[in-house]
Amino acid sequence: MLKNTATSFGLVTRAFHWAIAGLILVQLPLGLRLGSIEPGLANLWLFALHKTLGISVFALMCARLLWHLVSPPPAPLGGGWQAAAARAVHWTIYALMFSIPLSGWIGSSATGIDTVVFGRLTLPAIAPLSEAWETAAFTFHGIAAKAFLALLALHIGAALKREMDGDGTLTRMIRG
Repeated sequence: MLKNTATSFGLVTRAFHWAIAGLILVQLPLGLRLGSIEPGLANLWLFALHKTLGISVFALMCARLLWHLVSPPPAPLGGGWQAAAARAVHWTIYALMFSIPLSGWIGSSATGIDTVVFGRLTLPAIAPLSEAWETAAFTFHGIAAKAFLALLALHIGAALKREMDGDGTLTRMIRG
């Protein structure tokens, strides 16, 4: 019940999936909004929240990846080009769920501003203090987030379409 089987997702995988999805549903609009405002004392808490949520996604993705080594997920339903496309989209989404928070952390480190999560834990700087690093990291961060948004729309649309076609893909992620 906790572990995945060859045909179904276990409770742990489903909990990771929906917890990360929930964080991302808050994180994406927050990040898009933060991209258009200047940091200041009145909105500094929003930047801190964004960092906390981003590092939380990163940590949950690390745990999810480790869990998948212990309990591999089942193969996509169906076959052919759709299964190959599903795998490619999933691997790209995974790569972005690691690289987007990491690039934000790198960009924050390069500004010299601490990355503080949960209002208490200061993460170590992972990039030198550098305007070039800051610009590169935040440019990647923004572009990758927009690409992620497009892939997320594709992922959700495909899951809904396949569910309407009756193959059980979405049901399998909801009920196992």
